[in-house]
Amino acid sequence: MRYELEVIAFDIESCLIAEQNGADRIELCANPMEGGTTPSLGMIRQARKSTGIQLFPIIRPRGGDFLYSKAEFDAMKTDIAACREEGCDGVVIGMLKKDGNVDVDNCRELVYEAGKMDVTFHRAFDRVAEPEQSLELIIALGCKRVLTSGLKPTAPEGTSLLKKLVDQAGNRILIMPGSGIRAGNIHTLALATGARAFHSSARLSKTSDMNYKAMEMNELLNNITLDGSEVAAIRNELNTIASL
Repeated sequence: MRYELEVIAFDIESCLIAEQNGADRIELCANPMEGGTTPSLGMIRQARKSTGIQLFPIIRPRGGDFLYSKAEFDAMKTDIAACREEGCDGVVIGMLKKDGNVDVDNCRELVYEAGKMDVTFHRAFDRVAEPEQSLELIIALGCKRVLTSGLKPTAPEGTSLLKKLVDQAGNRILIMPGSGIRAGNIHTLALATGARAFHSSARLSKTSDMNYKAMEMNELLNNITLDGSEVAAIRNELNTIASL
């Protein structure tokens, strides 16, 4: 039995690193400082050309909460259509109502727009009022995975709820713990939750290669990329657990 490993890519280089170090899937995002927003069409297209593993762009028009206007919702549908046309394997969505419930009606439209692509419900789930009820709604929508930290800042902190969600989900949907997952804690988390899929940012701050730096600007201009050694270490840990 093999564990799934999904990692975040904020640049094209990270897509290559993910594939080379054992990741099964890329969640493609822009704007790491805002928690990830929809990448550009050019970035999606190049990522699809560059890698053969599963590619799931996030569909999130801005940072902040998950309560969206009609104009933002229309933009999300357009972005999903573009992902479908570019040959992506799936998309990552999430919309909530003001009361903290899943926005079922609008999410249903997004799932319909995805067509044959898989749909993951992202960490908007960690802001819901009723996680057990919300999970049933997401299953009914036809989503294949839920990315969650168990309604805590990190997955290790949310272990108790993650275990309950995995048990509730059964074989109907994959509960994919994410946030704060590294090679040093994934073994414990996997055994404690029973989850079969995991998500890691494995992020690394990369120093700019510029020779000239405008020191008066007081900015480092580092960028967030993927730590290949960390991805490989997580993959090795999951392989070890699977062989037990």
